[in-house]
Amino acid sequence: MAVKKPVTKKAPAKKPAVKTGAARQIKSLEKKIGKVPKFFRELTTKEPEMFSLVMRFEEHIWDDGKISKKTKKLIAIAIAAALRDQHAVRAQLAGAKNLGITKGEVEEALRVTFLLSGMPAYVYGKAQLDEVMK
Repeated sequence: MAVKKPVTKKAPAKKPAVKTGAARQIKSLEKKIGKVPKFFRELTTKEPEMFSLVMRFEEHIWDDGKISKKTKKLIAIAIAAALRDQHAVRAQLAGAKNLGITKGEVEEALRVTFLLSGMPAYVYGKAQLDEVMK
């Protein structure tokens, strides 16, 4: 009579922390906007399909079209300042530096924010600008 070997279950293979293509996309995104939030970085393994869709959407939005990337970035800075979102303002300012946007251009965009969103939004954006773009 043959002796049966005990059945052992293999542990499921762990997913890599970030797939190679996703790692490149994250690095590219960081060059554009600054630090990528942790939750978004985690999408690369927890929800790779969602990560892929968001990245495609992000590329579609930021590609030059009827208006340039620089103009879109100035709009994003103004919106982030109006919302008084410190992370977003700093991230957008970091991306602005990478696009060659000057401090003067950002100040002008913030003046429009002042007109439409009030003094607190302008002051908030200006404080972040002075810190990030010294």
